[in-house]
Amino acid sequence: MSEIPSSLPASSWFTHPGARNWSCPPVRDDVPGFHASLPDYAPTPLTELPSLAAELNVGRVFVKDESSRLGLPAFKALGASWAVHRTLAERTERQGDGPPVTLVAATDGNHGRAVARVARRLGQRAHVFVPQGVHPTAVAAISAEQARVTEVAGHYDEAIRQAADAVASAPDAILVQDTAWPGYERIPAWIVEGYSTLFTEVDAQLAAANVELPDLVVVPAGVGSLAQAAVIHYRSRPADSVPAALLAVEPDTAAGVLASLTHQEPRTVPTGKTTMTGLNCGTPSALAWPYLRDGLDAAIAVTDAEGARAARDLAALGVSAGPCGAASLAGVRAALTGDDADDRRASLALGPASTLVLLSTEGAAANPQYLDHRS
Repeated sequence: MSEIPSSLPASSWFTHPGARNWSCPPVRDDVPGFHASLPDYAPTPLTELPSLAAELNVGRVFVKDESSRLGLPAFKALGASWAVHRTLAERTERQGDGPPVTLVAATDGNHGRAVARVARRLGQRAHVFVPQGVHPTAVAAISAEQARVTEVAGHYDEAIRQAADAVASAPDAILVQDTAWPGYERIPAWIVEGYSTLFTEVDAQLAAANVELPDLVVVPAGVGSLAQAAVIHYRSRPADSVPAALLAVEPDTAAGVLASLTHQEPRTVPTGKTTMTGLNCGTPSALAWPYLRDGLDAAIAVTDAEGARAARDLAALGVSAGPCGAASLAGVRAALTGDDADDRRASLALGPASTLVLLSTEGAAANPQYLDHRS
């Protein structure tokens, strides 16, 4: 294994002691059944890695490996497929069968490709806006799904703005975005619902490993929609169950969730270059924010070097992970080791028998920039 960082700046860590006392309603229960009906559906692996448990001084560590999800190398297809299904079903109820629509999205790579794949399979069109810094191979993969691609000379938030403007001027276009703002919440909420299948799978896989509930779940955070799904899943459980702690991980160059939690209000941070391209988002989703504020136990920011080191170590253990997916390992390493680690462990209620679940949200193939760097 690679060397573990020995210290963590205070500005890179946030904790909320009351998060496990907060609760919320669950999502609807028909989402996993929808995904199971898709022809290329299969649960992704939950792989136990005893060497990581020994390194982190906990009982068991499992990695949820999203390197192959519905034919794509990241988890995003869960949200895109459910949201498009709901969107088109409601449109048909209102208008009946009609000509194809254009599904529009902004993306750092994986979400846009997922929307484009769903559009192609359903006979719809797709138009995807891509900010600067996304690798040409990732852009080509979106184009290969027969999507129109517009490359934006700006950051992710600017790509979202242009995508929304394009929909406003095209009556046959529908924005399918995984971040929300006032007045645009319905489709992002469906995307979050789609992610719930991932956690339903984790429940079943842990039960098969004789684990009722993990003690800590670690989630990479871009705009925060997957972290929102994690909060809803684990904060809507029966009151007599022992709640799981939830840790969000971001790049230190795009830590919008951490900044917002630190200031207790939504903040936009300037974003820089990062190999964690799928997490290079400066503004938390307005829909996710209340759930993150109230239901996350902690948030942490990690460097590109820490993410790359975690990806290499996961690869050596048989798990394909790009830096976004490996951010979970990088984050939990930073949280549970080094200066003040005992205090951080205590804030997460972790001990030597604890069970951890790390969400590896993308495979190495989802991040060509990382593959270039690695080679």
